[in-house]
Amino acid sequence: MTRGHADSAPSGGPPQLYVETTGRCHSLDRDVTTIGCGDGVDVTLPDPSVSPLHAELVRRGPFVYVNDVGLSARGTRVNGRLVSQHVLSDGDVVSFGSVRCRIRGITAVSRSDAGRRIRTPALTRREREVLLALCRPIRVDAAFVAPATTKEIAENLVVTEAAVKQHLLRLYAKFGIPEGPARRTRLANEVIQIGVIRALQEEFAELPADRAG
Repeated sequence: MTRGHADSAPSGGPPQLYVETTGRCHSLDRDVTTIGCGDGVDVTLPDPSVSPLHAELVRRGPFVYVNDVGLSARGTRVNGRLVSQHVLSDGDVVSFGSVRCRIRGITAVSRSDAGRRIRTPALTRREREVLLALCRPIRVDAAFVAPATTKEIAENLVVTEAAVKQHLLRLYAKFGIPEGPARRTRLANEVIQIGVIRALQEEFAELPADRAG
């Protein structure tokens, strides 16, 4: 149902973030749009309740999700509920601190269509093992906790930290994780969000014990 210009967006274009306090619309035409009150963010919200780097709006295939894992001091809410990461739907109210915004122009997709449009990059066996070790502290269906450190991954796989860092660099590139703070966390968010970790867990569970490691 249309309730004024805040709930409508031009068809065919990228999703938009409508800031209710200013009436401004910001096009979400990048893979990652940063939100905050500090210098260098893509969308500036000059409000004392907003952190310098408060959250990210991430586009992956047909989806947009908000990511606020360890970034803000006052939190991010979707339709009034505090979230760390959440897939957004058209018309959702997203509050960064006390600044209310609305998401516009997200097209609903079916599960089958989503499966066709989100592509998982080709991964080597070691890269798959690194991803599993990275996300080992995280239960996919539970509240978010911090992913494994490079030292913990190295100890788990019995390799050097330098080797783990090289694998992570390749994984950042393959999954399109831009440079910036909490890059490991953002990679973990991404691979959980698009179902890579669940698929890898099932794959490794089916391997014989001597191959599963």
